[in-house]
Amino acid sequence: MLDTASGADWPGAGRSFGEQHFSPLDQLNSDTIGRLGLAWSFDLPIGNSVSQPIAVGGVVYTATGYSVVRAINATDGKLLWQFDPGVAQVAGAKMRNAWGIRGLAWWNGKLYVGTQDGRLIAIDAKTGKQEWSVQTLPADSVGSITGAPRVFDGKVIIGHGGADFGNVRGAVSTYDAATGKLLWRFYTVPGKPGTKDGAASDPQMAMAAKTWSGEWWKFGGGGTAWNAFTYDAETRTVFVGTGNGSPWNIRVRSPGGGDNLFLCSILALDADTGKYKWHYQFNPGETWDYNAVMDMPLATLTINGKPRKVVMTAPKNGFFYVLDRLNGKLISAEPYAKVNWATKIDLATGRPVEMPAARYPDGHEFEIWPSSAGGHNWLPMSFSPKTGLAYIPTLEFGATYNDKGIDLKNWKYRPGSIADHAVNLGFANGTGAEGHAYLQAWDPVEQKQVWKVPTFGRWSGGTLVSGGNLVFQGQANGTFSAYDATSGKMVWSFDTQAAAIAPPITYLAKGKQYVTILTGMGASFALLDAAPRRLPWQARTQARRVLTFVLDGKAKLPKPIPQEMVKAPLDPGFIPDQAKFMAGIVAYHQHCVICHGVNAVAGGVGPDLRGSPVLPSADAFYTIVHDGVLKENGMPQFSQLSREEIDTIRHYLRSRARELAQGK
Repeated sequence: MLDTASGADWPGAGRSFGEQHFSPLDQLNSDTIGRLGLAWSFDLPIGNSVSQPIAVGGVVYTATGYSVVRAINATDGKLLWQFDPGVAQVAGAKMRNAWGIRGLAWWNGKLYVGTQDGRLIAIDAKTGKQEWSVQTLPADSVGSITGAPRVFDGKVIIGHGGADFGNVRGAVSTYDAATGKLLWRFYTVPGKPGTKDGAASDPQMAMAAKTWSGEWWKFGGGGTAWNAFTYDAETRTVFVGTGNGSPWNIRVRSPGGGDNLFLCSILALDADTGKYKWHYQFNPGETWDYNAVMDMPLATLTINGKPRKVVMTAPKNGFFYVLDRLNGKLISAEPYAKVNWATKIDLATGRPVEMPAARYPDGHEFEIWPSSAGGHNWLPMSFSPKTGLAYIPTLEFGATYNDKGIDLKNWKYRPGSIADHAVNLGFANGTGAEGHAYLQAWDPVEQKQVWKVPTFGRWSGGTLVSGGNLVFQGQANGTFSAYDATSGKMVWSFDTQAAAIAPPITYLAKGKQYVTILTGMGASFALLDAAPRRLPWQARTQARRVLTFVLDGKAKLPKPIPQEMVKAPLDPGFIPDQAKFMAGIVAYHQHCVICHGVNAVAGGVGPDLRGSPVLPSADAFYTIVHDGVLKENGMPQFSQLSREEIDTIRHYLRSRARELAQGK
C-alpha cells in the first residue's frame, strides 16, 4: 500500500497510504484508451451503491447498502462469496441516518468494514467468514460508521459520523488488525470537565477545552472523523480530517464563542500511540457545516525552488490548502470554488479573514458560498505525481443561513435521529433548481486552475488518475469518462445506464489492467439532485451494478429498464385538509427527506412516495412506518411517532400525489 507500490492491487480507499487516488499503471493511455470496453457487469440489489470497491490478487471486493460485502472474480465477474453483517436487525434508529457504507479495506488476508450500528468487522478475504467484530461506539450513541476503515502497519483506524443527528462526540479508534484489540483512541473534541474522558483527561483535551464555552458537552460537540485518514509511513503519522460542530450553530453549542478545537481540522497523530503532534484548523468557531473530512493526499512539491513534504486538501469551505506535513505550517491557500464567507486565508496567522455577516448575526440571513454541500464533498479528488496536478470534483451551490425564531438559550435536539442544526437553511437565489458542478485540474504549487470540464447536475463524481495520463470520472446522468490529465480533453466515454458518481479504481488481474466503478444513487446525492425530469433513476428499477472494463472488452449491458415517471395511486376518497397538510410538511421533512427527497420528489435512493400504492390505506402505511415491516428492505422503523403524526405525513404525501395526478 505504499506510494511506491506497483499498482497491481488497490487495497484501500486511496490505493496507497498517501491517499493520492493515483495508480502508476499505464496499459491504458492516450494510444489505447479507444479500445477500452466492458469486461463484465454484476447486478447489485436495492441499497446505496455510491461506494468505492477495492481489488487484491485478482479479486474485486465491494461493500454496499448496509455493509454487505461481496467478493467477485476480477476477470469474469463471478460471485465468490457474500457476507451480510445483519445491520437491519440491530441498527434500530441509526438506520435513519440513511447513508450505508462508503467502502472497505484489505490487509494481510483480511477485509475490514464498518457498520451503521458502529461495529468494525474483520472478514477472511478468501472465505468471507467473520474473524472478529468490535463495537466502536457507546451503547447510547446515535453515531454510526459510514466511511471506509484505513489499515497501516498492522493497525486499523476508524471514526464515525452522526453529528447532524444528536449528541455525538467525535473520536477516532485504532485496533490491532489481527485481533481487534483496541490500541488507542483520540477524542476530537473535549468532553465534560472532570470526567474520565473529559477536558482534563490529557493536555490536548485541556487545551481544546479552553476554546469552548458554555456546557458544550451536553450537545456532544461534533468533530466526527467519518471519512478522511492518511498515513505517512516515513514519520509514522496518521492525519485525521475532522467534521463540523454539533449542532452547526456555534451560538447554541458554544454561546461564548471560541475556536472550538478540534472541529474542521487536520489532526496529526502518532500512529503507534495516538498522541497529538500538531493540528491545523480550517474554520475556527465553525458554524456552517464546513467539515474537513475530504481526502488528504500526501506529496513532495517543489515550492520556491525547494522540495516540501506536504499534505493537501480541498475541504468544504472552498479553499485549497497546502500544509507542511512535518509541522502543520500553512504554505498556501486559495479559493478553488466560489467563496464569499471569507476574503482570504491569512498566511501569517493561518486563519480566515471572515466576512462578519457570514455568521448570520442577530437573526439576519446570509447567502453563503459554498453551501453546506461544500465546494468539494467526500467524493475523492486525485493527485498525479506525473503532472503535479490535483483533479477536484467541484460543486457550485449556494445556501442561505439564519437563526431567526430559534431559541438559542433553550434549544434541544429533537429525539429520533432527526437532522437538526439550530439554523434555518434555504437555497441561494437562483440555485434552488439548478446549481452546477465540474471537474477541474488544480495546480497546488501555483494555486490556480489549469483546466475545467462541466459535469452534469449538482454533483461531480469521484476521480482516479493513472500513470497513463488519464483521469477517470463518472457523472450523475449515467456517463463514465476518461480525460487527458494534461489538457482535460475527453478521450473515452461509456453509457452506464445509471448514475456513476462513485470513485473508480484500477488494478491488474492476470497481467491486464482493469477499471471498476459502481453505479446507482446514494442518499445525499439524491436529496440534492431530486429532479426526476433530469435524473430519471427510480429506487427499485435503476441499474445498480459493478461495471468492470478492460482493453478489447466485448461484454454488453442488458437492455435498459425503462425508468417510468412516477404515477399517483388511485385515491378517490381523499379530502385535502390544510391543517394536516401543513403539519405533514414539517413531519415529512424531519423524518423522511433524506431518503425520499425534498418536497417528496425522490431522486433514486428511496422510492418516490407520491406513487406509493399503500397511501390510501392508513393501516398499511402505519405498519410500514411505525412497526417497521419493511426494515429488512432498508426502510427504518419510526416507533417513536404517534399514529396522528404518521397520519399527517400520509396526508401530506396523498396531497402531493394528488398534485402529481393533476400535473402540478
